[in-house]
Amino acid sequence: MHEGIDRILVTSTVRATDFGDPGSSLGIIEASTGKNLGTVSVTDKPEPNSIAPVEVVFVPHSDPPVAWVTNMNDASLWTVTWNPESGTFDSAPGYDFSQVQAAVPLEIYFNADGSEMHVTTANPGKMHFFELSDGGRKATHVKTIDTAGGAHHVAYTQDGKYAFVQNSFINLPGMRDGSISVVDLASKEVISSWDTLKNNGFNPNSIVLLGEWNDPMGH
Repeated sequence: MHEGIDRILVTSTVRATDFGDPGSSLGIIEASTGKNLGTVSVTDKPEPNSIAPVEVVFVPHSDPPVAWVTNMNDASLWTVTWNPESGTFDSAPGYDFSQVQAAVPLEIYFNADGSEMHVTTANPGKMHFFELSDGGRKATHVKTIDTAGGAHHVAYTQDGKYAFVQNSFINLPGMRDGSISVVDLASKEVISSWDTLKNNGFNPNSIVLLGEWNDPMGH
C-alpha cells in the first residue's frame, strides 16, 4: 500500500489449495474506496506464462513511487513505477536470478533510505544483496550467499548488524531445511545456524523479532 498515491497493489500468486492457476499481473486498488482499477502485467512472456508474482513492496522514499515484485515461477524480479500522468503503473524487468543459479524468489526487504535491497530464493536457499539506483528502479547485484533450502522470511535487528533467515518454504521438498541462518550484514556472510527446530523435526513458517529489536526493513 502507498498512501501518497492512494493505491494498493495485490499479487496474483497461486491457489492456496494446490498451487494451481498462477497469475502474471498485479491488481490495482484505490485504497480510499476499495475500487478495482485493473491490473498491470509483470512479465513479457506470452500467455500462458504461469510466473506467479508472490510479493510486491514499495521502495522507501522513491519518487515517483517504485515497487519491486518477485515472480516465484519465473526466477525474476520486475519493477512497477507510478506514472502520475497516466494515473497507473509502468512495468519493467528488474533482474534474472538464473544469472546466479537461483530460483523461486520470495521475499523482498529494503534498508531505511531505499538504497539497498535484499531478496531470498528458496531453491536453492540463498540471500541476495542489491544496490538500488535511478530512483529505486535499477538494481545492481552485489553478492549472493548460501543459507539453506527454502530461504524465505528474514528478521532484522534494529542496529543493522544481523539478519535471521528462515529456511523453510511451506514444507516443500528440497525447500524445507528447517534451520535459521544468522547473517552478518556488514560482511554479508552466514556466521551461524540455529538448528533447534530442525533437530526436533520442525520447520519454521515465519520469523520476526520482538518489537524491541525488530527492524521491519520496508514491511
